[in-house]
Amino acid sequence: MSKKILSLPGDGIGPEIVGEAVKVLTCLQDDFGLDIEMTEGLVGGAAYDAAGHPLPEATLDLAHDADAVLLGAVGGPKWESLDISVRPEKGLLGLRAELGLFANLRPAILYPQLAAASTLRADVVSGLDILIVRELTGGIYFGKPRGVETLPSGERRGVNTLVYTESEIDRICRVAFDIAMKRDKRVCSVDKANVLECTELWREVAIKAAADYPEIELSHMYVDNAAMQLVRAPKQFDVMVTTNMFGDILSDCAAMLTGSIGMLPSASLDADGKGMYEPIHGSAPDIAGKGVANPLATILSVAMMLRYSLDAPAHAERIEAAVSAVLDTGLRTPDIFSEGAERAGTRQMGDAVVSALRAV
Repeated sequence: MSKKILSLPGDGIGPEIVGEAVKVLTCLQDDFGLDIEMTEGLVGGAAYDAAGHPLPEATLDLAHDADAVLLGAVGGPKWESLDISVRPEKGLLGLRAELGLFANLRPAILYPQLAAASTLRADVVSGLDILIVRELTGGIYFGKPRGVETLPSGERRGVNTLVYTESEIDRICRVAFDIAMKRDKRVCSVDKANVLECTELWREVAIKAAADYPEIELSHMYVDNAAMQLVRAPKQFDVMVTTNMFGDILSDCAAMLTGSIGMLPSASLDADGKGMYEPIHGSAPDIAGKGVANPLATILSVAMMLRYSLDAPAHAERIEAAVSAVLDTGLRTPDIFSEGAERAGTRQMGDAVVSALRAV
């Protein structure tokens, strides 16, 4: 039976990079027998312009019906003046909440061909392979009360609430532990338990859950130290598990260790393995339409989709091998360009991956 994939290009560079990822899926479908059906929908600013809401009911219906969702990016200056309730980012948050996508997997892997593109010394980052597991549907991004209120004095006050239940913490920790069992069996739980009671609970629940995984080596680190350690000695980490906001920040930090945020994919999964897949970079409105965006993070997100939601690991490995083969040729988009490499645009890079797929 065909697997259904919903494509949501979104805003900014989203349509450009998703277009190249769809080329890769089409190649797998036509040349390698991948049994899929692809549909496309609107989300973010593009959806607001067309339907007056960043997450139209039609898109949500398609998402519920799909086996996996491929997302480009949302947002941009064009929509910043809108009320916060209908800004493009609400479409993304709405998808995560409505689909129950609580587990965000963000790998930070340094391809050896790109060691020179990292701003850190090669000996610090060579061989880097970290997975950040970020809780995605709780924490300060969703907690209530929230909003901006006017006090009796006339002064305005902004309020956001950091809140987690034991069950929310337990389930994300178990995702991290299950993944770590297939890796190096080391998990670092990142919190701020010295000043935030909510993350003091996080630490307690993580320790309790770890008792069911005696082979896992569980450590704990305050988020400020974790940020420093990612830059100082990133290879000390294997799997990191943390809250929604901390994971958002730390994964972007880890991205730059690999040379470019344009290289990092992500998966957001529900309890049954259904997921939404997207590059972790944003809509990059400053380069939108210029044909220079790096599509590799989106293409690698497709590989994660095939591995985690579509039960097609052999196709995932094909994509990863093709990306590595393209990097071997020296082809580079501007974000990963270094002296001696060959400059490429978005479309050229996508075409090269398709050609490499057919050759591997």
